[in-house]
Amino acid sequence: MNTPDTPLVVRRYGPSDAAILLDTLADVWAEAHAGHDDVARAGFTPESLRRQISGHARHEDFTLIAAFAAGQIVGFSYGFRCSPAYWYGEQLLPAITPEARDTDSLAGICELAVRPSWQGQGVGTRLHIALLEALRTEWVSLLAMPGNDPARRLYDRLGYQYAGPYRPRPDGPVLDLLLLRAPA
Repeated sequence: MNTPDTPLVVRRYGPSDAAILLDTLADVWAEAHAGHDDVARAGFTPESLRRQISGHARHEDFTLIAAFAAGQIVGFSYGFRCSPAYWYGEQLLPAITPEARDTDSLAGICELAVRPSWQGQGVGTRLHIALLEALRTEWVSLLAMPGNDPARRLYDRLGYQYAGPYRPRPDGPVLDLLLLRAPA
């Protein structure tokens, strides 16, 4: 139950923990995206999230941050260090600012989801800060659904800038690629 005095605990996990937490993460994600028909139309489902996390957990620097309240996960974020060529892809790489394109210090944030009853209370910001502290890169990038105004407001507050449209697969949706120079 979400009450003002419910303490929030943030924990860090690595690649070997992903499989254990997978079902709970999918539940949190599904709850966070309930009623967002654009997400389902874009082909994003709890099952695709499970596949995505399982694939990304193969990266050595895979880092998962989970927020707990009363012993339950109320939100999570994850990402990993990667090369600009891997993250931006051939199509978008030339459009990226030279500093972010030529860096060897980039992290891709793949997901940030918070249960609706905990949204608007700083949980997403805490997850984001903890993930950046764990990954310790100069640049961070993420993808956002166009029209997801609450998420975009969070990313704008965190300092992200629009870098261009990004299509993760030929038949996939066009997403907004956002870029942030991580705080020192």
